[in-house]
Amino acid sequence: MKRFLLAFCLLIACRAQDQHPVTKREIAPVMGAEGADWLTRPEREAEEHPGVALDEIGIKAGSTVADIGAGNGFYTLLLAQRVGPAGKVYANDIQPEMLKLLDQRVRERGLKNVIPVLGKEDDPKLPAGSIDVALLVDVYHEFSKPQMMIRKLRDSLKPDGRLVLLEFRAEDPNVPIKPEHKMTVKQVRAEIEPEGFKLIQRSEKLPWQHILIFGKI
Repeated sequence: MKRFLLAFCLLIACRAQDQHPVTKREIAPVMGAEGADWLTRPEREAEEHPGVALDEIGIKAGSTVADIGAGNGFYTLLLAQRVGPAGKVYANDIQPEMLKLLDQRVRERGLKNVIPVLGKEDDPKLPAGSIDVALLVDVYHEFSKPQMMIRKLRDSLKPDGRLVLLEFRAEDPNVPIKPEHKMTVKQVRAEIEPEGFKLIQRSEKLPWQHILIFGKI
């Protein structure tokens, strides 16, 4: 009986880790490197309008930006062009296979301002107080340890640094994405703001995604 109870408690603990403790939102599984081609699919430009997203965020030349959950570098390459040679992009991911794909694409384009960073599930491994913008594109909902990650990201931001989330709209049933990969604005705010942030800008200019920009408090 004791062994059964211990196993039951461990099972419950594992299940609890699959939900955000504040909103009880189901945490989505992480996309593996075998799905990397989806990140650079030809349709992505039309579906997500990444140029519009970066315009709305206001990425400036010379900035230091962190692309969190960079995958094979779709946004990393765009950010590297935006910040220019005087800026830098930390391309963060927890999967070495993804970073290998990203590094190959960076080398092919001769970019010198991209720094690949292998992070952990609870720590992006970024230098403290150094980031102007931490950009999370369709990745926050996959964080297995979201509170710890957001706290570490907050530490990495400059005093006026911004945390930016792009998330598929859960409010819109017509967005053709699995429910566990979508979030509402209410969910995002409920999870991010208790970690020392406030929502300072919201844009709905993208076809399927929210742009939610948070500042430190």
